[in-house]
Amino acid sequence: MAAGGYLITGGAGFIGSHIAAALVERGESVRIFDNFSTGSERNLRALTGRAEIVRGDLRDLEAVREAVTGCEVVFHQAALPSVPRSIADPLASLEINVNGTQHVLLAARDAGVRRVVYASSSSVYGNTPTLPKHEAMCPAPLSPYALQKLTAEQLCGIFTRIYGLETVALRYFNVFGPRQDPHSAYAAVVPRFARALLRGARPVVYGDGEQTRDFTYIANVVEANLRAAEAPAAVGRAMNIGCGERVSLNGVLRAAESLLGISADPIYEEPRAGDVRDSLADIALAGELLGYAPMISFHEGFARTIAALRQDEEQAGQGRDEN
Repeated sequence: MAAGGYLITGGAGFIGSHIAAALVERGESVRIFDNFSTGSERNLRALTGRAEIVRGDLRDLEAVREAVTGCEVVFHQAALPSVPRSIADPLASLEINVNGTQHVLLAARDAGVRRVVYASSSSVYGNTPTLPKHEAMCPAPLSPYALQKLTAEQLCGIFTRIYGLETVALRYFNVFGPRQDPHSAYAAVVPRFARALLRGARPVVYGDGEQTRDFTYIANVVEANLRAAEAPAAVGRAMNIGCGERVSLNGVLRAAESLLGISADPIYEEPRAGDVRDSLADIALAGELLGYAPMISFHEGFARTIAALRQDEEQAGQGRDEN
């Protein structure tokens, strides 16, 4: 890798692959580090021959040290995602989300990396009733995943204050868009709803559907990461990345009905442990420190996502027919 390159941990995942694509399009030198446990080689097809791909695990410190060699900036996207998964297997989540992050920070410090941009989560706020969520609020995580994200954020801050490693933590609010896995048992709500409806199935809603989220289209998150890699005032800080717009889960279904011309007829089940009731980002700090402002609204992003998922379903159907 040429000096001054970019490393993306979890670069085969949903968000990481979009960041990688944006950097490659800019002509940057990009290395992707992933163990492909949740990421997919399919997400990297367009990057074949244009980015270096390294198969490795965050829990292997030496592998992480090799991966950061020659890099100026690390986008640390790798994690074992999902609140339900962390409740089912808190030990694996801890080893990857906390210890793995510490490995990234240690390796970056020792290799002279300029900056680490860390993917945190709005889940650190928990179920506090105050809306919108702002960074001065006291965190109140409700799940192992949320606690692990907060712990890793604090590790980033410590590495900045003690070792001088530049770090920035971005608290993502419900990111969605093309290439988000709709097949996993832990799939996010947007691809899960969309896939069910495209297949003529009834989507499952946990709770009454009136819980709200600040759904954030992937292009907004990519832009925030690129800005966070450069903004001088952001060093050592954690900030929200969202759209500043609340949409209920029932609202997502209504939007899907409008786009697809169908009736959703959802199945309502009991709320899941660890899920928050309402979420909305105050994005003023990211605006101040990064110059961040969402470019694409929920409704525009949702239309793009539905179109991409519909194309995927059609291609999958053609493949089944050919076989």
